[in-house]
Amino acid sequence: MEFVATCPKGFERLLADELSGMGVPQVRPLLGQVAFGADLADAYRACLWSRLASRVLLVLGRVDARDADALYEGVLALAWEDHLAPGATFAVDAHGTNAQLRNTQFLALRTKDAVVDRVVRARGARPLTDTAHPDVTVSVRLSGQRATVSLDLAGEPLFRRGYDSRTDARVAPLRADYAAALLTALGWPGSGASTLAALYAGQGSVLVEAAQASLDRAPGLLRARWGFAGWAGHDASCWDRLVREARERAASGEKNPCSLAVFDPRPGALAACRQAVRAAGLSTDLLVDGGSAPVEADLMTCDLSWVGADAVATQASALSALGSFAGRAAVVLSRDATPDAALRAEPSAVTELIVGRDAATLRSYAASDEVEPIASVEVPVAGGGPAARVGVLVPASDQFARRLAKVARQRAKWARREDVSCYRVYDADLPDYAVAIELYEGSETPGRWLQISEYAAPRGVDPELARRRLLDVAAIAPRVLGVDPGDVSVRVRTRSRGGSQYADEARTSERARRGSSRRQGDVELPAGSHLVDEGGLTFEVNFDARHDCGIFLDHRETRSRIREMMKRTQGSKRFLNLFAYTGTATCYAADGGAKFTTTVDLSRPSLDWARRNMARNGFTGPEHEFVQADVLAWVSEQRHTRNRWDLIFCDVPTFSNSARMRKASFDVQRDHAELIIGVSRLLVRGGSAIFSCNLRSFRPDVEKLARAGVALEDITDETIPEDFSRNRKIHHAYVVTRV
Repeated sequence: MEFVATCPKGFERLLADELSGMGVPQVRPLLGQVAFGADLADAYRACLWSRLASRVLLVLGRVDARDADALYEGVLALAWEDHLAPGATFAVDAHGTNAQLRNTQFLALRTKDAVVDRVVRARGARPLTDTAHPDVTVSVRLSGQRATVSLDLAGEPLFRRGYDSRTDARVAPLRADYAAALLTALGWPGSGASTLAALYAGQGSVLVEAAQASLDRAPGLLRARWGFAGWAGHDASCWDRLVREARERAASGEKNPCSLAVFDPRPGALAACRQAVRAAGLSTDLLVDGGSAPVEADLMTCDLSWVGADAVATQASALSALGSFAGRAAVVLSRDATPDAALRAEPSAVTELIVGRDAATLRSYAASDEVEPIASVEVPVAGGGPAARVGVLVPASDQFARRLAKVARQRAKWARREDVSCYRVYDADLPDYAVAIELYEGSETPGRWLQISEYAAPRGVDPELARRRLLDVAAIAPRVLGVDPGDVSVRVRTRSRGGSQYADEARTSERARRGSSRRQGDVELPAGSHLVDEGGLTFEVNFDARHDCGIFLDHRETRSRIREMMKRTQGSKRFLNLFAYTGTATCYAADGGAKFTTTVDLSRPSLDWARRNMARNGFTGPEHEFVQADVLAWVSEQRHTRNRWDLIFCDVPTFSNSARMRKASFDVQRDHAELIIGVSRLLVRGGSAIFSCNLRSFRPDVEKLARAGVALEDITDETIPEDFSRNRKIHHAYVVTRV
């Protein structure tokens, strides 16, 4: 017999060693699988004891699969009557495609047809299919022009152990086979080790796998159903003998010493771990709540695979915890190499894996008595009191800490004097720490939130070093500014043609992820949203949103100018806000006495947000309209109507290629003149508009505008707030009038 154990990419060598350790012969690691064995007992043993295999397949044949007909004939030639018992149901599990067989559902269908036709010819009775709970699962895996046809002896994947209930959505789970890979790479159990420290234990899967391995319990003993149970070739006596042996070993293993220390500060993590241990039939007495201080543990595992590339604040906190275990023998599952800096060591082995759809590594570290002291910086704590020491990955981050503390004091004094509660604190003051940091303070309910936006490092800068600096920023800034680390949002910003584009939006606020929408007065406040004040008005912000938080702080002075201009406006007092986003400028215009407002944006969620902002400030009724439309097309249409406005605000994007736009794309440098001319035609006699954009290299086509009877007055310097003075090219602003 020929058997194959499938596994995740990167597990092949670990799985081959595991099978060899069971005494399974003829082990050969391949890509994504390991071939092994000669007897059925070998396959049964792999099903019962393997912690790393996903499935165990009995290979029936390899057939021609250059097209559907060849596949059908090849499968038809196999003796299915010897494998499907009378009355047994079956299903087909298909994987892979080629030029002719481009759909796995069709691949499964043709395989099913061949199996059915073969059995009908042999018995005269049609076998039944059952995709939910088949007695036999036929596996067909396509590779080029050939297909491997097998029986799945496991049925369900082996990593579904039965204890992984995933009770708490706040704690990211770790699949059992990945947890076992951590332990296998660590050498657990072995060398007399009896205590394991698990940092971020994946809802307890690491702990259960560690306990079962230490107590010599076969993971398959928890399973109630197997894929071979309905197979005509099943050897029940052989299986029963292996199960009896496994139970005897488990009974004997109860005497083995085992202690598991859990280090997981995430809410609900410890409860989830205990639930998993109980579900696996183990005693929770094995668990020790590690708290915040490392216990004396022989070995340590750490799962950081749940930390996404954009979750910088979360990763900074996790690496700080990991750093306290430096010097221990450890294995870390991570999406990048930052654990090296946290543990102050180079890995002794690195195994490349895939977690979900992302690349990851299994990084092994040897124990060492000589570990460099953790680099730390002294950070002044907001509100006074003794300074705190914060562990960092880059020693030079102490310069950033000192600079941030200095500018934070200066900005706080300015903010109190100007009665500003949301402002930019830091803007790439140090070239190596090229980030923008903005502080937001709550209005109706107390709260402070940070938004950190990183400028992409220039070419030539080591991306790992840039990442470590950003992690240090995320660790230092909350301490300096008195913000809970859970209320920090971090985004990576890259420069591109036409300005800056946000590439990675971090949604790191754990508090923003929880809860549901609620009422704030008579207006709904969506989950994760907060209220802030600016200029005597209240606005909704959300740091968990996909794009910007809801208010552009660099336009604070521009909005105030709009309010004053509206106060001086005579006549109909009509205001138009184009590319309105969340309608903050509309609120200022209404506060300045606008009798009628029109808010236009292509995004329905943004318009709903704008409507809530208006209602929250008391501006409701039919005189305030919200229009979902392509602004460029809408302006062209309105030129042919009698609708005109006294004051218009047009804050354009640098570039847009939304599929809902009539034109293929909008480029502010290329298309601004046409847009400004169109906007000018919507003004009443004596009316004015403010046009703004954030393209740093923007140059208005003054000559073309003049020929169209449009005048521009550059008011950029007057609209740059004090807290943006380091970056006076944050936007350009102009007053538009008709000559």
